[in-house]
Amino acid sequence: MAPNGADARRGMVYLVGAGPGDPGLITVRGRDLLASCDAVVYDALANPTLMVGLEAECYDVGKRGGSTDSARQEEISELLVRLAREGKSVVRLKGGDPFVFGRGSEEAQALAAAGIPFEVVPGITAGIAAPAYAGIPVTHRGLSTSVTFVTGHEDPTKGAPTVDWSALARSGSTLVLYMGVRSLPRIVEDLRAANLPDDTPAAAVQWGTHAAQRTIVATLATLEQCVKQAGLAAPVIFVIGEVVSLRDEIAWFERRALSGWRVLVTRAQSPASTLARSLAEAGAEVVDVPATRIEAIDMGRLRAAISHLDAYDWIAFTSQNGVEHFWRVLHDCGLDTRALASLRVVGVGPATADALLVHGISVDVTPKRFVAEGVLEALAQREDVQGTRVLYVAAEGARDVLRNGLVKLGARVDVVPIYRSVPDDEAAEAMRAFASDAGERSLVAFTSASAVRAYVDGVGRDLAARVGVASIGPTTSAAARHAGLDVRVEAAQSTIPALVAAIVSYGTSQPYDRLR
Repeated sequence: MAPNGADARRGMVYLVGAGPGDPGLITVRGRDLLASCDAVVYDALANPTLMVGLEAECYDVGKRGGSTDSARQEEISELLVRLAREGKSVVRLKGGDPFVFGRGSEEAQALAAAGIPFEVVPGITAGIAAPAYAGIPVTHRGLSTSVTFVTGHEDPTKGAPTVDWSALARSGSTLVLYMGVRSLPRIVEDLRAANLPDDTPAAAVQWGTHAAQRTIVATLATLEQCVKQAGLAAPVIFVIGEVVSLRDEIAWFERRALSGWRVLVTRAQSPASTLARSLAEAGAEVVDVPATRIEAIDMGRLRAAISHLDAYDWIAFTSQNGVEHFWRVLHDCGLDTRALASLRVVGVGPATADALLVHGISVDVTPKRFVAEGVLEALAQREDVQGTRVLYVAAEGARDVLRNGLVKLGARVDVVPIYRSVPDDEAAEAMRAFASDAGERSLVAFTSASAVRAYVDGVGRDLAARVGVASIGPTTSAAARHAGLDVRVEAAQSTIPALVAAIVSYGTSQPYDRLR
């Protein structure tokens, strides 16, 4: 840390390790600092999802080996000093750990020289995490009692190589190589020249801890050729040593149900949505790009209905969004849950029922099928619907199925639209990129017909049709088929858990060598 006497008007810089790629591996301290800082200066290897939703200024400085777009180290240090001198709290977010081949110590030196206070927040380094996710422990009793981390990209200003490969070959230590793709032929040659046996187990782990992780197992003699054949490019961690032989036994990450799958999630929620999170936990590479956003509409009709709630016998909600928008207006009118005390309540599905329960309302009717048709089936079994008046809180453009069915059951229905789903124009480019790169193990997941329409409008029919569809239910499936899309998966019930289960079932039914 800088001396306690540093100018109190100056800001603070936090050198934070972002971890190796999996956003869940950042430390609690690091995540808290990201949520509260004024500015983030981040590397290319820091997972971009860590920046989603931040209110801070964000500066991308690249720092990918060989990239011409990366900022020079001196420019990065100058940026940190400038932001701090503006009084900002700055997170310098670095892939892995700041002090393990991350040049974080050089940035700390620059900050100290400028009198800027700083803190170092360690991160999980790729040299430990990538092998662990590949099922390769870097030490194991009886196989290796030490591990050596080595960079394959030495400082060119130092002239002759400083790594004594001969000594490393004799040590019996597990060797973990960073940034070694370009230098691999020379490193292998040096180790073989130092009499490290050709049949020594070796592995290459590309994009370690990411959903796109790939692991190649070879021997010292075949490693270079295997890497070429697989087309591996940076970032890659190499592991050389007997511990690699344990992979067949304890590999876990690439054995997850959706390993190797890419899924575009179009749900209009935050990146931390249940759907995206559940698919990622099952092993999928999730591209979370909400195709639509929820927009409130003129609430005049809803306010008028709320002012005469005593005129209604039933109130029907068909989504969580409807519940939340209704309650916001209810509170604006100076009312609370007690205003619904005399009403019977319908909720389409458990998610809507749960949203109502948060506000203290237990639904009177929850259908077996979580669609409008299921609601009507449930209400048709009751004797307290005919002759009643129903307030139907709906999305703009909602199907007429529920309204028409209630009328047939003898009810008078007032449909009050309170929100609409509108295309998110900023999402179109990301959706097109996904569709363009989609392969056989790609799906786009839809939870509403409006998301289908927004996706097709944003991507174009021809490109959209290249990707298989996972649908939350029959209404959404019908919209997808009408648009010419290939519906490969449909949830047994119209819920997020059922959709996840259906995608997992489909994914595991497709032949795939998970350990490649």
